[in-house]
Amino acid sequence: MENLDVTVLRALRDWRQAGRQALLVTVVRTWGSSPRPVGSIMALCEDGAVMGSVSGGCIEDDLIARYAHADGKDALPRSGPPRFAKYGVTAEEAFRFGLPCGGTLELLLEFSPDAGSLAALVQALDAGRLMHRSVRLDDGAVTLAPAESPADLLLDAEQLTNTFGPEYRMLIIGAGQMSEYLATMAQFSGFAVTVCDPREEYRGAWSVPGVHLLTTMPDDTVTAFAPDARSCVVALTHDPKLDDLALMQALDTPAFYIGAIGSRRNNQARHQRMIEHFGQTEEGLARLRGPIGIYIGSKTPPEIAVSVMAEILAVKNGVPLPRDMDVAHVKDAQGLAAAGSACKVG
Repeated sequence: MENLDVTVLRALRDWRQAGRQALLVTVVRTWGSSPRPVGSIMALCEDGAVMGSVSGGCIEDDLIARYAHADGKDALPRSGPPRFAKYGVTAEEAFRFGLPCGGTLELLLEFSPDAGSLAALVQALDAGRLMHRSVRLDDGAVTLAPAESPADLLLDAEQLTNTFGPEYRMLIIGAGQMSEYLATMAQFSGFAVTVCDPREEYRGAWSVPGVHLLTTMPDDTVTAFAPDARSCVVALTHDPKLDDLALMQALDTPAFYIGAIGSRRNNQARHQRMIEHFGQTEEGLARLRGPIGIYIGSKTPPEIAVSVMAEILAVKNGVPLPRDMDVAHVKDAQGLAAAGSACKVG
């Protein structure tokens, strides 16, 4: 599945190129709890069609009523400079719009954004470029500029700047059963997924549509994949001949997540091999995650895939995971507890 922001912008571009009036809505401020973070966007067509979201649904319903179906004093214009709208200021409004207790959202509404600028932005995103989109508040004029790195939304008295990036990408090494579960979850989470496996016996049973399946050796695949800061590399074969060189290649890239499946013992052996045979150092291996996943007591391939996907999303979203969710630390703690119980019994 495509990155949600790109999907929204693509739909908005298509509506505007077809001559339809449309609204672009951006969450610019939140107070208290909010259903969608700052920077979230939605597009609303004049016929009431919606792509994306800024809340759980009630604010969208209000905007549809005011933009697509209303003709009274609360009706929103179809053109003109951007304007702000605030929801959830009072307890009554928070209840009406389904906002969490104390939650308030402020939105920027852009009326019928320029189709040419939208087309240029989508084209840049399709080409894999990270882009700043700046909107002048007094007249809605838009400027686009390349971005060096992801950035939070910026709003001042003159303009709003939102940063849009291409899809997040995941490279999975190995086409086994767990790879199918992880690839499926990654696609639902907005990642473009590539799987590589030179072993025909594994590739032959692959059944996840929408995944780019390659037969090349993993280390060559990593080089061609060219991981960037919106990429992750996950090795799932348990085969050092396939995993190790690919992981070494990935460690030389800015990929935000690099990890390999395996037990604590296998992970320690992998580190030792890389140090002894490839000249790596413990410092150089600090970015290599393993055992991967968060601890949820998973035993089956789908449950393990859930734990791995959860860890990848946490790292992507900049959420530090406490030690009591780390697989290795939990297993170590369980081992110590078991040893202690055995000593007491003895």
